[in-house]
Amino acid sequence: MGLESLIVTRPKTHQPCAACRMLRRRCDSNCILAPYFPCDEMDRFAKVHKVFGASNVIKMIQMVEETNREDAVKALVYEATARMRDPVYGSTGAICQLQKMVQELEMQLESTKARVLELQQQKDQLWSVLTNVNHLELLSPINGGDNFCLGYDDSIAYDPDKFPVVGDWIF
Repeated sequence: MGLESLIVTRPKTHQPCAACRMLRRRCDSNCILAPYFPCDEMDRFAKVHKVFGASNVIKMIQMVEETNREDAVKALVYEATARMRDPVYGSTGAICQLQKMVQELEMQLESTKARVLELQQQKDQLWSVLTNVNHLELLSPINGGDNFCLGYDDSIAYDPDKFPVVGDWIF
């Protein structure tokens, strides 16, 4: 006898889904829960089972069109998880809390926009004042006379003692 004849080939067995494993029942190929609760995701089904009950979960899944069942199961898992954390409000509590945060952030955004507008107006006013002051200084008369200067004392440019000409120090 060869080694091949000693090896007994066993037919591949279908692993029970997480729901059937938890409920200790036989999982056949027509199990409605198997596609949504694989055998390695026991915790997902445990939460859903604890909150809704297995028969209610099966009924809810059967009521939904087959194309939408995966989304329905995700919603059931989300709600069950939320109910485990907050038995009174569940996902509604989380939704309300998120809506409150959105409202607070919208108020902060409006306040920040108003502050930016206010600062922009202050900057424009300051810029207006500064440009008007520069024009007034450039066009202001010297010593009350009719002569205008460019904002600096040009009298030192003509006095070599006060403003030596370049090269005067060379002999």
